[in-house]
Amino acid sequence: MLKFDTWKEQEFTFPEDSETKGSLEVLKWAYEQYGDALVYACSFGIEGSVLVDLVSRVKPDARVVFLDTGLHFKETYEVIEKAKKRYPEMKIEMKKPSLSLLEQAEKHGSELWKREPNLCCYIRKVAPLEETLDGAPAWLSGLRREQSAGRSNVQYVNKDERFKSVKICPLIHWTWKEIWRYAYKQNLPYNPLHDQGYPSIGCEPCTLPADGSGDSRSGRWSGQGKTECGLHE
Repeated sequence: MLKFDTWKEQEFTFPEDSETKGSLEVLKWAYEQYGDALVYACSFGIEGSVLVDLVSRVKPDARVVFLDTGLHFKETYEVIEKAKKRYPEMKIEMKKPSLSLLEQAEKHGSELWKREPNLCCYIRKVAPLEETLDGAPAWLSGLRREQSAGRSNVQYVNKDERFKSVKICPLIHWTWKEIWRYAYKQNLPYNPLHDQGYPSIGCEPCTLPADGSGDSRSGRWSGQGKTECGLHE
């Protein structure tokens, strides 16, 4: 098993000319390596819908964790319920922060996301994933290189210094069009906000439609000089 603490710099190659651009091969390798210990942290955007479906073809009873900040759009919760019905064997967990929204407001003031978005993201997303990945040798993410400049160099298999784990990204070579082509072909449930100009969907107070610049994450934390929540930095 490939482990974080024994990691040696190496390059992983998988066939990329298959129907899924190597994703199924990556997933088969990952579940052979880690089995039930592999965690998929899913945001249930369109990439998440695609990766959940691919995971179901390799390990129907996989563990999938959604970081439930309590601030997501109702449409996000609705697509999760649809996924639970479509993949009944899959273990979809709703991971909540240690502080409720009321407790966070009492400790840090109301609407923390407006004043200190990095702290809010840490409390409601990063810390819960730290707890989830504590002791986990590896986790899955739906990152794609096309999404942003900061993600353009992500590899299939990455040494994740932030969470002291191995991060596996099966979708790195997929384009936006290919994601949607697969979703339509498989008739996947997806968040309807995507049809309303939201290519990237996070917490409701911090997500707007994209600005038309071609940056899929331009609607996230608009005007705050922030493009990542901290999970992938």
